[in-house]
Amino acid sequence: MNESASIIVQNLDKFFGKQKALKNVNLSITKGQIYGLLGPNGAGKTTLIRCLIGATKPTKGSLMMLGFNPTSQKTQVRGLIGYMPQTPALYEDLTAFENIRFFSYPHQKGNFFQRINEVIEFVGLTKRAHDQVYKFSGGMKQRVSLACALVHYPQILFLDEPTTGIDPKLRESFWQHFRDLTQQGTTILVSTHQMGEAMYCDRLAILHEGTLLADEPPRQLLWKQQAKIKLRRNNMVAEKLVSHYPDQLPKLLHKLGLDPAINRIEIEEETLESVVLKMINEHEKKLNQEGAQ
Repeated sequence: MNESASIIVQNLDKFFGKQKALKNVNLSITKGQIYGLLGPNGAGKTTLIRCLIGATKPTKGSLMMLGFNPTSQKTQVRGLIGYMPQTPALYEDLTAFENIRFFSYPHQKGNFFQRINEVIEFVGLTKRAHDQVYKFSGGMKQRVSLACALVHYPQILFLDEPTTGIDPKLRESFWQHFRDLTQQGTTILVSTHQMGEAMYCDRLAILHEGTLLADEPPRQLLWKQQAKIKLRRNNMVAEKLVSHYPDQLPKLLHKLGLDPAINRIEIEEETLESVVLKMINEHEKKLNQEGAQ
């Protein structure tokens, strides 16, 4: 077993009736990493998270989190993880403070009021801590939901579409919070369908119809694709398509002898969105071919 891994998933399948929601998924997520699950709706992201937190039993395969099996050792796992659902599950007639206190109840020890105030400050709700949640905007409810997930010092934090429906400024604030948590050793697994957010992740799993299509750092995914390099030599423009351009660009420049007449170099990368769509289209083509046989 990889000693540095917080989460290990091996040969995981999940069926709902005859529908296969997850197909032979294998993952290893390192401690202190932001690990992204990227894919369209119905890709299997939420199902995988529900298997990991022990809310859904896998049909086949094995799961380990911090050395525990979330299916058979739920009690041990529960205190080690935090979960922020896509839609905040809060009591709107209670205040933000009361909601966090309620959700922290199974984990309370020591001076827990101090800890509640700490997470309220962390998510920027100190001035509204004693206001009822029904008065809050969607973004503020998301902050309360995050505080509820953090209050017991989880070692692993699960975030299911955490920034859906919030404004760009708050989204940036959330991601700064997430990065701060990883600096403290927290492992974060986040599901998203937003390409911009995926680039914040240290590593990225691309899921489509329950199948894992890629498991790499996002920059690595981009570098593997073709990039167009334009070399401007005086009034002449030369174009070249290359793969793995961080490796190929020095070779190309060396071949050209670093010609002093070259006064501009432009690199046009593929976007993450185009890379993901290409993978999905290739996977769908493969499935269609298999179905036709």
